Amino acid sequence: MEITEWFETNWNVSPETQLKIAYSVLSILILALLRVVLFKILFNKITDPKERYYWKNVIKNSYYALVLLVIGSIWIDKLGSLATFFGLVTAGLAIALQDPIVNLAGWLFILLRKPFEVGDRVEISGVAGDVIDIRFFQFTLNEIKNWVDADQSTGRIVHIPNGKVFKEVQANYNQGFSHIWNEIGVLVTFESNWEKAKSILEAILSKKTDNLSQQAERKLIEASKKFMILYTTLTPVVYVAVKDSGVMLSMRYLVNPKNRRDSEHKIWLDVLRQFSESNDIDFAYPTQRVYFNPREGKPQTGKSH
Repeated sequence: MEITEWFETNWNVSPETQLKIAYSVLSILILALLRVVLFKILFNKITDPKERYYWKNVIKNSYYALVLLVIGSIWIDKLGSLATFFGLVTAGLAIALQDPIVNLAGWLFILLRKPFEVGDRVEISGVAGDVIDIRFFQFTLNEIKNWVDADQSTGRIVHIPNGKVFKEVQANYNQGFSHIWNEIGVLVTFESNWEKAKSILEAILSKKTDNLSQQAERKLIEASKKFMILYTTLTPVVYVAVKDSGVMLSMRYLVNPKNRRDSEHKIWLDVLRQFSESNDIDFAYPTQRVYFNPREGKPQTGKSH
C-alpha cells in the first residue's frame, strides 16, 4: 500500500494536505541544515565570544522567523503568491535583523547627512571623543574626559552602534563653527584692586587669543552660510560678578576644542606670574573673619584675623 493511500485510509487525509505536510517537513529540514551550516561557519570565523554570541542569536532568530513564514505560505492559501511570500520573508528578516539593519541605515545617514566625520570631536550617549573610524555597523571614538579632568584622551577606544544617531542627542565640537567658547573664572578678594586685575586678564587674553579670534571669524562667516549662527562679539572679554567670597572675573574666549586644556594652562601661567608681582591683588578663598568694630560693620586696619 502506498503512503498516500495509507494516509487516506487511516487518517482521512486528502492528497493536497499530504503534499503540504511533505513540503513542510522538507522545508524545516532544509532550514535546519542551513542553520547548522551557518553555525559552523560562525564558530570557525569568529573567535570573540561576545561577537559570536551576538551573531548566534541573529542566526537563531532568523531561522525561527523563516520557519514561520515558510510554513505559513504552505498552509494558508492566500499567501501563495510569490510576491507576498517574498514580502513576508523580507519582513521576517527585518524583524530578526532589526539592530544590524538600523545600524546600517545609521551608517548611510552618517555618510549622506554628515552629522560628523572622521576627525570631529563629538559627544553622544554620554560619551565624548574624537571620531577615528566609521564602519557599516558602528563608529569608533578615541575617548576624552571621563576620569580625566580635561578634554584629553583617556586612552580608551569606544565603539558606538550607528543606530544611536537616530535615538541620542549628538554634540559636534567642530561642525559648522569650528571653535567653542571657553571660560576661566578668577576669584579675587574684595580688598583687591579688581580693576587692575581685570586689565591684567584682558591683556593676557588679547596676547593669547588674538589670532584665534581672527581665524574664528573667518570660520563663522563660512558657517553662517549653512547654519543660523549669529554672534555679535568674537573678541575675548572679561566679565565681572560679585560672589560670596570675592569678585569673580570670568575670562571668555574662543578656542579650538582640541586645544582647550593647553590654552588654559598657558593663560593660568601668565595669570599666576603677574598676580604674584602685584601686591594689591589676592586670590579669594574660604576664610573666617572677626571684626572688632560692630558699630561700623567694617574691618579696622590691623584688627581682622
